[in-house]
Amino acid sequence: MSNPLDVLDELSASRPALSADEIDAAAKRIADIIEPTPLQFSARLTALTGAQVYLKREDFSAVRSYKLRGAYNLIVQLTAAEKAAGVVAASAGNHAQGVAFACKAMGIVGRIYVPTTTPKQKRDRIRVHGGKFVELIAVGETYDAAAAAAVADVERTGATMVPPFDDVRTAAGQGTIAAEILEQLGTSPDLVVVPVGGGGCLAGVGTYLRDRSPRTGILGVEPAGAASMTAALVAGGPVTLPEIDPFVDGAAVRRIGDVPFAAVSNFGGRVVSHGSLPLLTATESPGGAGAFRIMQVDEGAICTTMLDLYQNEGIIAEPAGALAVTGLSEFTVEPGSTVVCLISGGNNDVSRYGEIIERSLVHRGLKHYFLVDFPQEPGALRRFLNEVLGPDDDITLFEYVKRNNRETGAALVGIELGAPEGLGPLQERIADSPIQCERLEPGSPAYRYLT
Repeated sequence: MSNPLDVLDELSASRPALSADEIDAAAKRIADIIEPTPLQFSARLTALTGAQVYLKREDFSAVRSYKLRGAYNLIVQLTAAEKAAGVVAASAGNHAQGVAFACKAMGIVGRIYVPTTTPKQKRDRIRVHGGKFVELIAVGETYDAAAAAAVADVERTGATMVPPFDDVRTAAGQGTIAAEILEQLGTSPDLVVVPVGGGGCLAGVGTYLRDRSPRTGILGVEPAGAASMTAALVAGGPVTLPEIDPFVDGAAVRRIGDVPFAAVSNFGGRVVSHGSLPLLTATESPGGAGAFRIMQVDEGAICTTMLDLYQNEGIIAEPAGALAVTGLSEFTVEPGSTVVCLISGGNNDVSRYGEIIERSLVHRGLKHYFLVDFPQEPGALRRFLNEVLGPDDDITLFEYVKRNNRETGAALVGIELGAPEGLGPLQERIADSPIQCERLEPGSPAYRYLT
């Protein structure tokens, strides 16, 4: 079977280059069916950062994400013969909803491949938006597996592929976000913060800003567990990551597209990282002179942002939808500058909130796990409670790892602290206690297996 990335490259090779003019043309094509999304001032984020912060609410779109823009812009340009042959798409969920909506609106048959990990909420919405015109097929655990299945379908049936990011028409449609921002704001923002998955949105938005608002800085934000754009910029071309964390399902892509890379690599700037790569210093703010930066944020930090947005603004953001605000919270901006953050999607399954809260607590240093060897004798647990736990600490999980008749038994104990600073005193009390206790380090194999 052909490499899906090679096939997509061939399909897009003859397309016009991504440009601001092409994005303006896309804006006219989608205007009759896609209404502009709100640009809202955020008093809370303004107070936190010192900048004037606006949120571009793509979660207000008909499919609750920006993906409809690119999907519709591509499909509406198909020839009559291509429309009759139907379309095929692969998606982690949001692009699929955009394709489904476009198929139903234009009466075109489509087959959509999604990973088996795609949340049920997104699958249900795909079916609602597509109705009788769309068949939903779940295959593999990652976007790349779904993409391979979609390419095999195209080769077998002659249908037209609708790529989620690696096509000029898709990226141009997504770039219409930037055109709306400039019109709604009435002036050039100092910084626009964009989430990064496959790179189509960053390519489209960045291309438009580079041409029509060159003084605007651009900050791309991707999840640390799937930093494919960073890897590409460091390597000088798209590379396939050996593994990714699928939690940020809307941006968990192993390899960015060639079309987005060609655009983004011309933006200049450099990578900002919390790892071995250099950090941007406070004196190198991205707010002026059109600087471009890309950074990575921890999945736990994304969860904290999701909860903050829900509790303070009432915004239901999915993990990818909270990427831009998470990046802003960890970045230095010029006081008084004008910043726009893209809320890219709001398709979050309510059943995921348990994991979201858990990841947030771990990231904030409030949740820790320990393996505790309790002597099988009266009073062992009481001694642990009295001698080890602090007054503001709480046991949130207690589970014996082995159930047998040995004299000692290891238990997995989850402890939530009253404050992050409580970890040091807790570990000191553990060291002074006769009870054997080992902290599980987040990210370690034992941590992933037991928790």
